[in-house]
Amino acid sequence: MITLHHCVSARSFRPLWLLEELGTPYELVMHAFPPRVRNESFLKINPLGTVPALFDGEVAMTESAAICQYLAGRYPEAGLAVGQDEPAYGDYLNFLHFGEATLTFPQTLVLRYGRFESEQRRSPQVVEDYSRWFLSRLRTLEPRLERDAFLCAGRFTAADVSVGYALLLASHIGLDERFKPAVADYWQRLQAREAFARAKSAEREAALAQGVSPKASMEEG
Repeated sequence: MITLHHCVSARSFRPLWLLEELGTPYELVMHAFPPRVRNESFLKINPLGTVPALFDGEVAMTESAAICQYLAGRYPEAGLAVGQDEPAYGDYLNFLHFGEATLTFPQTLVLRYGRFESEQRRSPQVVEDYSRWFLSRLRTLEPRLERDAFLCAGRFTAADVSVGYALLLASHIGLDERFKPAVADYWQRLQAREAFARAKSAEREAALAQGVSPKASMEEG
């Protein structure tokens, strides 16, 4: 069985959501954030002490977008991957990695210098600069979402999970209030998916059962 190590609303929500979309069995192991500080034994599982950490037999992975690509490819019958023979294959890979490399990165700086650092090290200028950086990158999505419900191939794919997590993170730090209409409507569509709701419920139930706060770390800062 697949095992996923997860913190509430962390990047590991990407593979959790995708697992729910796939409907495949998995074990969810919850950690308090950040696991490298709160649970030293986790370093034996992932030397970086970060989530996600996913194990599938002999396969071990720690990059959230790569895990999504792996899972979608492993279960092609679900239609969440785009095949190399499909015209949208390039778009699929681009948006799959755009969600992490382009959209999530600036938000980590917003969180660090707005909530996680000590009061003396916080920087409102860094927070605003990287908030604008993130929002400006959403311009890539807007024209496509004005004409299509999802990002590529005329259907929901793992690329939407990747980008959708970046929008989830934005909602936790208040940046969703600055979404343009096409992105805001897309974000509402993603939240309305049954698998998204199941993933949110699964992390909450697992957190409570395993003695971890069900509140997102970025809301506790």
